[in-house]
Amino acid sequence: MSNLAGKVVWITGASSGIGEALVYLLAQEQCKLIISARRKSELERVKNICPDALQGNISILPVDLEQTDTLTLTAEAAANYYGHVDILVNNAGISQRSPAEKTVMDVYHRLMNINYFGTITLTKGLLPSMLSKKGGHIVVISSLLGKFGIGQATGYAASKHALHGFFDSLRAELWEENIHVTMVCPGFVKTNVSYHSLTADGSEQNLMDAQHENAMSAEACAKKIVKAIKRKKEEVYIGKQNYAIWIRRFSPALFSYIQKRVSIKQK
Repeated sequence: MSNLAGKVVWITGASSGIGEALVYLLAQEQCKLIISARRKSELERVKNICPDALQGNISILPVDLEQTDTLTLTAEAAANYYGHVDILVNNAGISQRSPAEKTVMDVYHRLMNINYFGTITLTKGLLPSMLSKKGGHIVVISSLLGKFGIGQATGYAASKHALHGFFDSLRAELWEENIHVTMVCPGFVKTNVSYHSLTADGSEQNLMDAQHENAMSAEACAKKIVKAIKRKKEEVYIGKQNYAIWIRRFSPALFSYIQKRVSIKQK
């Protein structure tokens, strides 16, 4: 298991939820952090929660994944903060709660722009730096819905599936360059993701799903992610819902029966 002390780690979506929890854990690991999200004020709040002795190792870099035309320059800027980035944690994203029939196409475009195109554009912008130093680690916070779909989440599941296609292929390209790729697939985690999920017309849901209310904490999820990073795992499933992966593999008919009867439920 590798030691993360002194590693330069760039975390997107660091202003809340899993990303925020990762900031606190990796700061304690003595990492040098670059933390990104859209709202600079929230990033400052997260930084200020960290112990004073660790704040000098935390740099703030606002990022909006929808602004794909700026992301290559943003990645180059991140690489210059400490001279390089050892670990990129692609955590930022947005979810969806709406039936396909009623969902406007703008919602699907936004989901793909943020979750997929924004993520791969940022990653590609950082690749030249990683290739020049012959090493790096790319961590992608996907979802169990990157492995299968459920009702009310067609666009979200599609965007996460796309990430697996890209990053699994990227791993095959870069392994000889000492660049690792870890796909993280959490189940339900108690964060604000459902509040900001897009509904059929593109507006935010503004309430928490029933499944998220009693789900694993962001802190517990982040601890498992850090362990996966240290072990350079290629893919990791987090949460009690990961049983679905094994049902699908060993009993496809049973999985199909369950899948047709499950959707994300509001409180």
